[in-house]
Amino acid sequence: MFTGIVEKQGKVSRLTMKGADAVLEISADIGLTDVAIGDSIAVNGACLTVTAKTQNTFNADVSAETLARTTLKYLKSGDKVNLEKSLRVGGFVGGHFVLGHVDATGRILSRTQKSGSLILAVEINEKLSRYIVEKGSVALDGVSLTVNKLEKGRFYVNIIPHTATNTTLVMKKEAEWVNIETDVLGKYVEKLLHSSSGIDNDFLTKHGFMQ
Repeated sequence: MFTGIVEKQGKVSRLTMKGADAVLEISADIGLTDVAIGDSIAVNGACLTVTAKTQNTFNADVSAETLARTTLKYLKSGDKVNLEKSLRVGGFVGGHFVLGHVDATGRILSRTQKSGSLILAVEINEKLSRYIVEKGSVALDGVSLTVNKLEKGRFYVNIIPHTATNTTLVMKKEAEWVNIETDVLGKYVEKLLHSSSGIDNDFLTKHGFMQ
């Protein structure tokens, strides 16, 4: 599990295809002394398992499923990526709970500068849009962000200067793709509402979860 607070930006050394899968090698000053083989690191929001490491580099296997579902397949040598080590027990949750399981990719539809910040409009398909709510949370390339506005087929997020400096989002151009992970809480609520648990809108309203 992660929090969507990027620790460092890494640089792709190489992406090597191994049949339908791949091996990703990343150079990063993220502090790997406390990272063991088998630990998880989120790379642009995708949870990957460390399979080898040196003082400043690590390798991770990327499955065919992850390649198909994320933007990792587009990575090339020299590209920068967002990195976050997995949340430790008792660690500070500065963003929101991010699983590192990318739901889909979406295109950047527009970039607008406003009062020192960058407003991104991001494409979202109808299936996922039900998990996006205004002022709710979403992770783009592993970065925890607040949804400013939701419209049909798109949503808007605000990239403040600190986020622009410490993540790769400011580098994204129109028509480029980003990894999207919606808030897991919305998925669990939907499952409960469609189960036979007796939890419905009336129950949630009665117990203060909805208005």
